[in-house]
Amino acid sequence: MKQVLQNLKTGTVELADVSIPLCQPGHLLIATRCSLISVGTERMVIEFARKNLLEKARARPDLVRQVLDKAQREGMLTTLESVRSRLDQPLALGYSSAGTVIAVGEGVTDIHVGDRVACAGGGYAVHAEVVSVPNNLVVKLPNSVDFESAAFTTLGAIALHGLRLAEPQLGETVAVIGLGLVGLLTVQLAKAAGCRVLGMDPNPDRCRLAEQLGCDATATSSSQFASRVSQFTDGHGADKVIICAATPSNEPVELAGRIARDRATVVAVGAVGMEIPRKLYYEKELTFRVSRSYGPGRYDPEYEEKGHDYPIGYVRWTENRNMQAFLQLLAEGKVNVKPLIIHRFPIEEAPKAYDLITGKTGEPFLGVLITYPDQPDLSRKIVLNQHQVSRITHHASRSGIDRVTIGLLGAGNFAVTTLLPNMKKVPGIEFIGVCTATGLSARHAGDKFGFRYCTTDENQILNDPDINTVVIATRHHLHARQVIAALNAGKHVFCEKPLALNEDELRDIVKAYQQANRRISESANAQIRNPKSEIRNLMVGFNRRFAPMARQLKAFLADVHEPLVMHYRVNAGYIPPDHWVQDPEQGGGRIIGEVCHFVDFLTFLADALPVRVHARALPNDGRYRDDNVVITLEFADGSLGTITYVANGDKAFPKERVEVFGGGCVATLDDFRRLELVRGGRRKVVRSRLRRDKGHRGEWEAFVQALREGGPAPIPFEEIVATTLTTFAVVDSLRRGKLVAVELDLTCHC
Repeated sequence: MKQVLQNLKTGTVELADVSIPLCQPGHLLIATRCSLISVGTERMVIEFARKNLLEKARARPDLVRQVLDKAQREGMLTTLESVRSRLDQPLALGYSSAGTVIAVGEGVTDIHVGDRVACAGGGYAVHAEVVSVPNNLVVKLPNSVDFESAAFTTLGAIALHGLRLAEPQLGETVAVIGLGLVGLLTVQLAKAAGCRVLGMDPNPDRCRLAEQLGCDATATSSSQFASRVSQFTDGHGADKVIICAATPSNEPVELAGRIARDRATVVAVGAVGMEIPRKLYYEKELTFRVSRSYGPGRYDPEYEEKGHDYPIGYVRWTENRNMQAFLQLLAEGKVNVKPLIIHRFPIEEAPKAYDLITGKTGEPFLGVLITYPDQPDLSRKIVLNQHQVSRITHHASRSGIDRVTIGLLGAGNFAVTTLLPNMKKVPGIEFIGVCTATGLSARHAGDKFGFRYCTTDENQILNDPDINTVVIATRHHLHARQVIAALNAGKHVFCEKPLALNEDELRDIVKAYQQANRRISESANAQIRNPKSEIRNLMVGFNRRFAPMARQLKAFLADVHEPLVMHYRVNAGYIPPDHWVQDPEQGGGRIIGEVCHFVDFLTFLADALPVRVHARALPNDGRYRDDNVVITLEFADGSLGTITYVANGDKAFPKERVEVFGGGCVATLDDFRRLELVRGGRRKVVRSRLRRDKGHRGEWEAFVQALREGGPAPIPFEEIVATTLTTFAVVDSLRRGKLVAVELDLTCHC
């Protein structure tokens, strides 16, 4: 299918062929018939993208500060690679569309295949032939509302929410500053609410259009507008002022203060300068409100992603109910968007629409629609490289494989910026297929790293005979299911942490792993020769043990023949409680999702498994979720380890520090950039000034070597299982407030 993308590095708007998205639980798959370009928002994005790197830096000094802090912590080369990778990722444009439902995800009961709907949401209701949108961002169309009109629903909800925040009363005077799409919709909504409406815009054509749509009077300058407002209100000023302009200037806020009456309400809907002139606003005791998009629920993952509605008795006007209300006003003829439509472009010519709104053509514009074919392209697989890949072959002299052929599930930020670049540097790897739920990220990763094809159907990866290794980099709640599916398909598996979110999932993985290798053993005993006759390796992305400095530290401790005392301090940084990582169902929380890294590292140093755990955390006060914790580990050889994992520090401070004591030796590892080794009064210091190497490449070198030589897994399976169980024990210890045993049982009763 076709989708409109913004290249943040070059500034160009591109039309790409991508796979149709997956219809996930709680979502609807919609064939788009019409989408609206939000001229102000999308033009702002494009203009930013077209700036050179220095201009981007000047426009976003906050991001520059973050980059400088990152360079200080991680090294200049690491930071530059990260920045380039971020700028290289395409941005999906659009957030207001209408179309027909072609598939319904699990849990959706109120909308059905064939229903005509309006859609909202950045990243969801994008300019694409087919979109996957959460249920709460979709509303049915009244019979009398066509797709072109319905494409305005999101902007209509934005205007409606801004008006609701102003709380207009029947007969009051509402002043609207800025008569673009949202401003013109606000004019009509305010008239429908029984108010007198005055509008201001420097464009006289838009002022005339506003008057045609019911505006009582307009002006093209601030002074003229102030005079009109005074004239219409007998010198008292406007009861409500709604700012719909989009400008970095502070002038709209100042103008709003001048034309407002005493104790009036000013609402900022558009992105404008926000320096409130205190004297003016103080003397009139004005109320200033900022409108957050299209209503309650916006930016709340519980509402938008999980579909949890707010009870109508407590939240009358959610974003979904605002969308419904706007559509009803369209159906009743109280709002008319037809005069706003100036241009229509078929999806094949969408880049021309952006030439228009950025001023390249010099034509006037207002409502710009993108239209779509009646029958969209429903392909789930896009071939990127036409050359044929030869079938997997095997060395006759050993049980390994000639090359590691990769099928990737998930291509999010970590995969694209860290995982794949490091895999690309390792000889013996060939990228075959990449699968994501959205299609866009799969296409980007496929093009950038040379995959043979991209898809949104994971079965394409699991059933591809040219793929012998499946890499899992999806969200955490999918890991266990996908690991089991890949093992059952006869693949080697590399899974990013965590391996599982609970003991039931882990038990099922152990069973699948042992069954897969039992089948291989039985085949070998029967002297059956086939591509599945080698041991299936299961690797988890515990990369730190493969870092060069970690290897040096381990070698330094080789002569220590007594238990170690180890301390791992992690300045993890704050993640909001509503982030998916913190969600017990999707991310599992930060202990299961990230502390596993540090448990594995201490296990690696001690060369022994954890046997007991005790953990204490700061109280959860709504800001934190068990991510300020001190964990004590006892190992089978008597070693002791503590992990201090905190989210309440400053991210500018280095993230990780390891201290190890034993056998008359001391070692410290600072953020994988400085290693200090002390023995017998002698000190050795190893530094890496330009780059922080945390072992991402090293883990793949070790994994590929194991697969090609048919050797043992780089991380023993029992250590992977023990580390995962230990994180579960940490959570259990926090809940019970006591020491918890880590009971490892790899017996499979199957």
